[in-house]
Amino acid sequence: MIKSRKRNISGVLLLDKPYGISSNKALQTAKQLLFAAKCGHTGTLDPMATGLLPICFGEATKFSSMLLGADKTYEATLKLGFMSTTGDAEGIISQVAATVQNPTFTACQQTLSQFIGKIKQMPPMFSALKHHGKPLYCYARNGETIERQAREITIHGIQIRSLNCDELQLSIQCGTGTYVRVLAEDIGKALGCGGAYLTGLRRTAIDRFNLSQAYTLSALENMSASERDNSLLPIDYLLQDYPSITLDRLSALHIQQGRNILCPSAMHGVIKNGRQVRLYTEQDQFLGLGEITIEQTIAVKRLLSDSYLLKCTAQNLSS
Repeated sequence: MIKSRKRNISGVLLLDKPYGISSNKALQTAKQLLFAAKCGHTGTLDPMATGLLPICFGEATKFSSMLLGADKTYEATLKLGFMSTTGDAEGIISQVAATVQNPTFTACQQTLSQFIGKIKQMPPMFSALKHHGKPLYCYARNGETIERQAREITIHGIQIRSLNCDELQLSIQCGTGTYVRVLAEDIGKALGCGGAYLTGLRRTAIDRFNLSQAYTLSALENMSASERDNSLLPIDYLLQDYPSITLDRLSALHIQQGRNILCPSAMHGVIKNGRQVRLYTEQDQFLGLGEITIEQTIAVKRLLSDSYLLKCTAQNLSS
């Protein structure tokens, strides 16, 4: 069998990760389907979690960290009155107390309001946080507990989707660093149920990206090669929150040489010092990110490779 040659393709794939596989497995499957030479994700989902997983290919990996700190939205299903050693359905489940009454809808609303805003959260032992260079879950699997410090997180909103006896379905909008498993436990305790664990978790949005834009692995498998390529979003879709600046030919050349350039006069005072900006040529070719200095110049922050830009130029000339 002749091995398919890996391709240097670049762009962003919004993947709807299925249940039961790791984020890395989902990434590797997508990489094989597109015969891509290089790819990386913008943050992981647990194997039991499903939903939005942006994957960056080629030059887009230079900007993959831009989504790590983005706000996220989840649909979570909580089992009230029970606890899990892992905070989800993959752990050992135990009932807290058989006599605990299920909360009312009104009680849930009142309790959930206490979690809105900046709150403290203790990271779980079953997490990838490092202690002496080793993930906490490695200690947890050996029955060890490591002392952790509570962290400040932000919960922007929580809405009740349904309440059926001891099953509570929520939509949660939160900031970076939030462990929804821990949030579920804390909500269960605050409701007087003794605790709760996640029986289902689905990420529906990251920043402005949502599941309506995402593809499943099965959908990708059934596509032609050209359709798979067309499923990729342009690299600069990751950076739409940054203001854009169009450079003339000489300024674009100098910035690609790593030199600081004068900020266009029309932008003086418009963009604050230290702000990162998207840089484009007069032909609307994305070059990368620059940063406005106190001297009102643009310094290089992160650029696309010369070989990639030459390839884009050749493609534009042939089209």
